[in-house]
Amino acid sequence: MSWWDTGDDDDEPDFDESSIRARPNRKGNRPRTKTRPEHNDAETARVLAVDRGRYTVLLDEGTKTERRITASRASELRKHAVVNGDRVRVVGDLSGDEGSLARIVRIVPRTTLLRRSADDTDEVERVIVANADQMLVVVAAADPEPRERLVDRYLIAALDAGIRPILCITKTDLADPTDFLHNFAGLDLQVFTSSTERMPLAEITAALIDHDTVFVGHSGVGKSTLVNALVPSAQRATGHVNAVTGRGRHTSSSTVSYRIEGDGGTGWVIDTPGVRSFGLGHIDPANILRAFSDLAEVAERCPRGCTHLPDSPDCAIAEAVEAGELGDTGAARLDSLQRLLATFMKPTQY
Repeated sequence: MSWWDTGDDDDEPDFDESSIRARPNRKGNRPRTKTRPEHNDAETARVLAVDRGRYTVLLDEGTKTERRITASRASELRKHAVVNGDRVRVVGDLSGDEGSLARIVRIVPRTTLLRRSADDTDEVERVIVANADQMLVVVAAADPEPRERLVDRYLIAALDAGIRPILCITKTDLADPTDFLHNFAGLDLQVFTSSTERMPLAEITAALIDHDTVFVGHSGVGKSTLVNALVPSAQRATGHVNAVTGRGRHTSSSTVSYRIEGDGGTGWVIDTPGVRSFGLGHIDPANILRAFSDLAEVAERCPRGCTHLPDSPDCAIAEAVEAGELGDTGAARLDSLQRLLATFMKPTQY
């Protein structure tokens, strides 16, 4: 028998887990784990406002137990922005009592996402609002002068996100907006006009019921005034237009959601700060064409790489318009499409 077959291993020491040496945790707490809890007891809430790392969210929306609570973002979401309009899953103290704090642990998949970039060359997107299905673009007929290129950019961002745009022209007592509105004649765009003597609140309210509508507009166009008229409890600060520069002063510094009530039910108004630029570095131009469903169908006959711009050879859309295939509005719709595509493809000063 060989020495290794003797079966006598009494000289080998016995080992167990207590023999393993481990480096002590300096902080005296449990070691971190990558395993995250399921949070099966989390409840769904709507984000109404964001302020320095604290989120105002609405729980049990539309029920007798509806309440607003304050929440923070869980550490596992630190790389994910939580924005106004988000539906989130929350845990912790959900009482809504003063001093209570819940925790956001999940973001419910979004239906839409409205974004902008710092400029047209910046592909880093800034998320404005989530889950909106309408955008109300507010522009003044005068004071400040309307900027069609900025409105075009709002429309492009809305169409890219799958959001229905609406247009509201304020201060029509100062100037006739007819010429300005000709720029959008080819779009399926609902338009409201407003003046100091008549603000069509009932008509606008009816268009907002059962929708989440994000309000956008240049500073000084009267957006906050309109929000306050539609939702008196909002009490958004209003400003004035500088007589020298023609620019409005930023009065709304944060994005906030307000519930609007009408004869047909309720909806949500999401008011955003006024902006003077709206970069489109993140936009997919194919989404602009898809918004013109009748033109997109014809565009399938276009040659590969067709830009659909006036200088594009053998563009099937242009040929269809010339042949009268697209009816009386075909030319106006093609003009609107080309202007939006040109605004996106060639950054301009506006």
